[in-house]
Amino acid sequence: MSSNEEKKSDEIKSKNVLGKIRSKYILKQIFFILHRKCFLKIVQYNKQLQKTFNLSVKEYKKYSEIEIEITLKGYGKFINIPDNFDDESYFHIYYGKNKEEEKVKDAYIEKDEKIKKIRVVIDNGFNSFNKLFSYCKYIKSINFKQFERNNIKDMSYMFNECSSLTTIKFSNFNTENVTDMSYMFFGCSKLKELDLSNFNTKNLKKMNSMFSKCSSLEKINLPNLTANNNITNMSWMFFKCNKLKELDLSNFNTYNVIDMKNMFFGCSSLEKLDLSNFNTRNVQDMGGMFSCCSSLKSVKLSNFNTFNVINMSYMFCKCSSLEEINIKNFKTGNVTDMNCMFSECSSLKELNLDTFNTSKVKNMNYIFYQCSKLEKLNLSNFNASKVKNMAGMFKECSSLKEIDNFEFNPEKDDIDIKSMFYGCSEELKSKIKNKYRFISNQAFNNY
Repeated sequence: MSSNEEKKSDEIKSKNVLGKIRSKYILKQIFFILHRKCFLKIVQYNKQLQKTFNLSVKEYKKYSEIEIEITLKGYGKFINIPDNFDDESYFHIYYGKNKEEEKVKDAYIEKDEKIKKIRVVIDNGFNSFNKLFSYCKYIKSINFKQFERNNIKDMSYMFNECSSLTTIKFSNFNTENVTDMSYMFFGCSKLKELDLSNFNTKNLKKMNSMFSKCSSLEKINLPNLTANNNITNMSWMFFKCNKLKELDLSNFNTYNVIDMKNMFFGCSSLEKLDLSNFNTRNVQDMGGMFSCCSSLKSVKLSNFNTFNVINMSYMFCKCSSLEEINIKNFKTGNVTDMNCMFSECSSLKELNLDTFNTSKVKNMNYIFYQCSKLEKLNLSNFNASKVKNMAGMFKECSSLKEIDNFEFNPEKDDIDIKSMFYGCSEELKSKIKNKYRFISNQAFNNY
């Protein structure tokens, strides 16, 4: 038999049979034949796999759905053999300690659509788990059984878009030197519960979007997930966690946080939030912070310091269950954008804005849009001198009868007042027309 015929024969054999499963390098011969420099190191055998002789590729894939297990010894790869051996998107995880091995990092899991459970072995010298399981959309459970590593610094995007993941068990999970957990659980849409009670975040710097789009998450146990003085970004942290009914953030240290944009956006099942321990002295962006929290009935903001905040747009937008908001301590002297700040707060009966300073605000469009239960507003501290957009400002505030001490120039060339009073009571419209005789009809029409 010629060498070419032998090679062809071996290739056919490799596609159908793995051979006797005795050596721990069970796929070595197959990948020699396929000219792959990919060797599988099995740290712990699957007993059922060991006992199987004459195992076909199709059958092997069924047995390859084993539990993910992070170990401390050596390095390794796990190979999922696709139906077509010529397909370059075959699956592997490979984490080694030298720079050449790290180059294959981006090729591991995201292209695979068959694996559900896998085993990974990671070299001790590896200090980044960035995107470790990113886009593993068919993995259902992960159990970190042996994980006492203290050299991992980056866990950002670690479980990003693991959309089938229902369980993660963290045992001996050492996070004391981790600095980045941003997007860590982003898009884990089937996770119902997370126990992070053993997480140590004393060196953490980033936690933005950490639980974003965990749309099935009902409970998070994070008593030790304290944001230390290094944390600057909490934006989008619980974005669209729409099954969360309660959150205990009493241990959070927010002393140096700059960005809280969209932090609780879309947490539509939350009924109350106690943020009285939050120190927001350095926060600059609170845009959309509580937006679309449609079940929120109580939010405690007693210690909120908003002196440095620039953006408050959409901050309470669509908080349709809120009947009152205590913002008496709000200082808004540096705010430039209040676009839709209280828009669609349809249960609000009163709003005390006595401490508001709007001297730097440029956008007030739709700020009170559809606040349909408000009857009176005192805007004595509202300064509209720099405002360019007032479109829809009081639109559909159907119960509003009185706006005290609000002064603006409706004839300014660069100001937008479209639909400003559309849908308001006839009583209010009459008062506005008498006060501002040359106001354009655009302010009362629907656009």
